[in-house]
Formats: sequence, C-alpha cells, structure tokens
Amino acid sequence: MKITPTKIEGVLILEPKIFHDDRGYFLESYNKKTLKNLGINISFVQDNQSFSKYGTIRGFHYQKGDFSQTKLIRIIQGEILDVVVDVRQNSKTFGQSFAIKLSSQNNLQLFIPKGLAHGFSVLSKEAMIFYKCDNFYNKESESGIIYNDKDLDVDWQVPINKITISQQDLSLQTFKQYRENPCF
Repeated sequence: MKITPTKIEGVLILEPKIFHDDRGYFLESYNKKTLKNLGINISFVQDNQSFSKYGTIRGFHYQKGDFSQTKLIRIIQGEILDVVVDVRQNSKTFGQSFAIKLSSQNNLQLFIPKGLAHGFSVLSKEAMIFYKCDNFYNKESESGIIYNDKDLDVDWQVPINKITISQQDLSLQTFKQYRENPCF
C-alpha cells in the first residue's frame, strides 16, 4: 500500500496494491498490520456505509470531545469529491481544506484524523461510501460546519441547482461561529 501525505497534517491518501488478471482484480482495502508498519496504529470499532445520488452534499460533520473520530473513507460504487477542513485550533493548517476525488475506479482511500470536519459531494449518478471509524457515534456529540461557508469557499463541483442537502446540514454553524467556540 502506498501512502501519500496531503497539505493537511495527518490526512493521508492510501493507494492499495491492485492485482489484475483476466477475471478482474483483487485488492486488500484494510490490513491493521500493514497500516501499523506504515506508522498508522489505529483500532477501528465501527463501519458505516452511505448511499447517495448525484448532487448530494453531506457535511461538514465531526464528533466532539470523547467521541471524536478518525475515519478511513473508501468508495464502493461511483465517484465523490471528498473534502476535509482542519478545525484543530492549534494546527498550522487550521481553517484550510483539502479535496480529492475518490471513486470505485481509482480505489483511493482517505485517512482523516480526529479534529477534521468531513464532507463530500456525489459526482456520479450514485455513490456508495464505506468508512471505518475508531470511535462509536454519539448523537449528542455530533456537530458540523455549513457546506457553503463563505470563508471556506469550497467548490463542490455540483451546479447550485442540482445540490441536494438535508435540513440538518443546512442548519450547521459557520466557520466563524466555530472559531468563536472551537472544540478541538
């Protein structure tokens, strides 16, 4: 497995080895021992799967306090633009974002440490997202930042009239509000 650091400290692109033959391909998407040998010593406790249609934007989400989560994101079907925002107040990249296209074609994965807000937009007709978490979900600890925050200025690569977003995500705080009361 190849690991490539990004401009956000701790956010890593994981590229598994793919073994092709005339039947198709095989890849190992997760191996705790391999990751530990590469310097990632993490114990995942929960797997989540999300299915969304074109134009859906989910995020930016994070879990606060004792329920903050490290995530490992991969795509089973389709293509998404995966975006993270560094909300760790003492980080050199605080307030910066990083975006990458993840797809069932490129088989890239994104490793997201605690202290980052995460979101994605669906660029294909449909997408199935699978991700591992190192901590259990807790409803009282969920929070986030609104997807269209003017200070973050993320290009979700979906026309405005094609965006589908939940009422819950539309009610998330701005980045300015987060800066006034940070949790990381």
